[in-house]
Order: sequence, then C-alpha cells, then structure tokens
Amino acid sequence: MNSLSKENSQLTKNFILSSAEWIHFERKWIEVSLSKLANSIIGMLNAEWWVIVLWINNWNIQDLNSLSNTKLNDFRQIMANEILPPCNVKIEEITVDWVLIFIYHIEPEYERVFKRKGNENIYLRIWDETRELSRDEVQKLEYDRNLRSFEDQTRLDFVESDFRMTVLDFYKEKMSFVGDYRDLLVNRNLAIHKNWNYLYKNSAILLFSEDPEKYIPSASLRYIRYDWTYMKTWVSLNIIKDERFHGCIPLIIETIKRFMKNVLKDFYFLDIEQWKFIKVSEYPEDAWLEWIINALTHRSYNLQWNVIYIKHYSDRLEISNSWPLPSFVTIENILNTRFSRNPRIARVLYEMWYVRELNEWVKRIFESMEKYFLAKPEYKDEHNIVTLILKNNIAFDDRMISLDIRNKIEKSLSTLARSEQIIMINLLKKWKQTVKELSKDLGLKDRTIRENIKKLEEKGLIIRNARSPRDPNTFYTIW
Repeated sequence: MNSLSKENSQLTKNFILSSAEWIHFERKWIEVSLSKLANSIIGMLNAEWWVIVLWINNWNIQDLNSLSNTKLNDFRQIMANEILPPCNVKIEEITVDWVLIFIYHIEPEYERVFKRKGNENIYLRIWDETRELSRDEVQKLEYDRNLRSFEDQTRLDFVESDFRMTVLDFYKEKMSFVGDYRDLLVNRNLAIHKNWNYLYKNSAILLFSEDPEKYIPSASLRYIRYDWTYMKTWVSLNIIKDERFHGCIPLIIETIKRFMKNVLKDFYFLDIEQWKFIKVSEYPEDAWLEWIINALTHRSYNLQWNVIYIKHYSDRLEISNSWPLPSFVTIENILNTRFSRNPRIARVLYEMWYVRELNEWVKRIFESMEKYFLAKPEYKDEHNIVTLILKNNIAFDDRMISLDIRNKIEKSLSTLARSEQIIMINLLKKWKQTVKELSKDLGLKDRTIRENIKKLEEKGLIIRNARSPRDPNTFYTIW
C-alpha cells in the first residue's frame, strides 16, 4: 500500500488507522485542546522522534475541514504561537478519501530544551505520558541531552566506502524506500547534505559501517566464560573462553545471537500446560538477547573506555553496559520507565525490527525468566556501569535430573490435587525448601503444607532431608 507521507514511508492509510499506538506514534482526535497538543509536542521534542496524526478517533478519519479557519490555523501555527524556542516540527497536510488530516513529524534536538510560551513550563514524554518537570528535573534533562548529542555529531573523516552495503540494503527494504541510501540517511537525520556533499553522523557509523571502532573506540562487545561462579586471578585465572564481536550494531546482534545459542547449555523446563519436561537453553533467549540489544542501543558511546561485557559464570550470566542510567530511570523504576540515550539509533533499530517499544523489552526479560522457573532478573548500577544478572537453575541441569525422575514426575503431576501440584512446582523452581518457606511462598498454613508433603512422600515424589526426626532445619527436595 502506498504511503500517505513524503516524510515517512511507513505511514500508509492502513497504518495510521489500525496500528497500535506506541512510543513513537500517536493519534489525536478532533476535540483535543490546543494547550494539550502543545504540551505533548514539547514533551516529545524533549524526548525522542515522534509522529502525531490529527484527527483519528475510533479508527475513523475525522475531517479537519469541519473546523473553523481560525482553529485550523491555530493548529498549523501551534509551534510558532505556543512553543519556545523555534523547533523542528514538520506538518504535512494530507487529503485521504476527501478528508483532511495533519501529520506532525517531531524530531528531537540536543542543544535546547523546549517550553511553553507564557508560563514557560517544560514537559517531557516518559513512556506513554507527558510529564511537567520540576526545576531539578530540568537540570537533569539538560545533562542527559548533552550525553545524547554524541550520536548526532557529524564526522568529516568518514568515507562512504566503509559502509556495509548489505545492512543498508536490508534497511532500505524494511523501509520500502526506493532511491539512494544517502537520501534515506538524510531523511532519518543520520546524515546531512551540504554543499553537494554528504556528511555522516556517529549514529550512521554505528549502525551501518563495516568497522565502527575505526572511528569510535570500544564500539564492540566482549564475551568471557569463567570456569566457576566467580573470577579468579593470576595463576588461578579461570577464563576458558574470550571472544570479541566487532562491526555495526545489526551485525553484532546477529553474530552474538548465533554465538550464544551455541555456548549456552541445555536445561529442562517443566511446561505446566502439558505437564512435560522440555529441553530449553540455559537462559531464555528473550532475556539475554533483549538486554544485549538494549545495551547496544542505549550505551553512552561517548564514554570510550569500556566495551559491553557478557560474563558467563557457571551459575549466572552478567551483561554489563558502560552507561549511566538516564536521570529519570532508576533500578527501581526500570520496568516502567523509558528514556532513550540514542533516539536516532533506537528509531532505526525499531524500523529494522530489533528494538521493542513501550519498555516491552524489560517486561519480556522478566516474563521469560519466570516462565522457565528461573530467578527474577537482578540489576545493579555501580560506577556508571549497569549490569543485568540472570541466574540459572542447576537443579534442572541434564546431569542432575535423570530420565527416570523426569518420567516419574510427568506421569504423576497431572493426577495430583491442586495443592500437591503447586508444592511440586515450587520445589522444581527452588530445588529445596522448608515447610516455612513453602508456606510463605504459597500462602498456605504450615499444617496444610505438612499434610500435602506427607502425601507426596508416600507417593515417592519428594524426599525429606533431615539429620533427625525433629530436625528444625528439615528441607524437602524432589531428588
């Protein structure tokens, strides 16, 4: 289907009517006030690129021609009349089926913070809401914007022969773009066309060059495998594998994806819908891949002293990124807060189907670990290095859970009472537990836990581990 927009080839009629709203695309209906629209545009100017379509309501296109000329001109001149300083917002006036709509194309700027005329209030788009900022928050925003400007810097030393054309061709295909790749990069603010020459930005180099490290030191990723649960040094150094990954961001993503699938061990996961053990990777792909992509997307590439690290221990995976958390993001709110350090890079990776929207990537990390009965992901932020920690479950290792035990559990679980099933499932998650721990986890009384444990013992499904009949430290396992 043909695009309605000359600025964005994705904006077909079907797209603007039926696509879900997400962090870079929003519809406004005909009753929106000028003030609310201005606040939204300011919040977006201070955040990331955006597209607003006026007017769509309940999947119907509303005709702007139904407005008075005065109100229509107010929406045309909203940037000049309501926003300071002058901003980079393009308005397309498009007729669709004899109905007039406006499309606002909003591009972020790094040097300036935008505010309302008159009251000088400053807004920021965070996730799916527009938030008015306090004075302290404005100072933090200004700091973050200085860090973000690195991806927007042009490079006079870059030569076009250093582009990886296969990746550029892939991007053109995803964008349904017909024409010279240079014009596409200019359209996406990854390059500028000046005096008959093209100048490319750091964002274009990171996304499409054969070897970004030629221009941006440490723009790479390193994998280290340790033969234990911690790193040893000197004579006892326990590194058994050390690999480096170079190239443009899409190439690193594809290469590390294949590599990780080969180095991760197989574990067993109980599918409680089928009551069957299924062999799965040591860590779910959705967990580690989402964070690696996030690290490559949002890293502070101007801090050129460290690479992205994947440290693989026998009991956990640690993925570290050398970037300070944005001022509005903390370890506590990372699940529900979004602020892109490199919005131009994030935009292209979204268009190439690598990056997810509305913080979906964080939720997928948590959900995938929970689904496989693995511990909740942990985050730590130390010395401007943010690390995701994924812990595995050695109890599910192929070497520890025999075929006989798996068969026995599979045959029995579906026949058990619900209270017995949830005890078994919890033991599979935690490997070993006391009565008190089971009671706390499951919200059942100690007496109920003991009654069900006795039945499971009689059926030969769990084992009591104790030094004496009244051992206060008694715990239960499945094998």
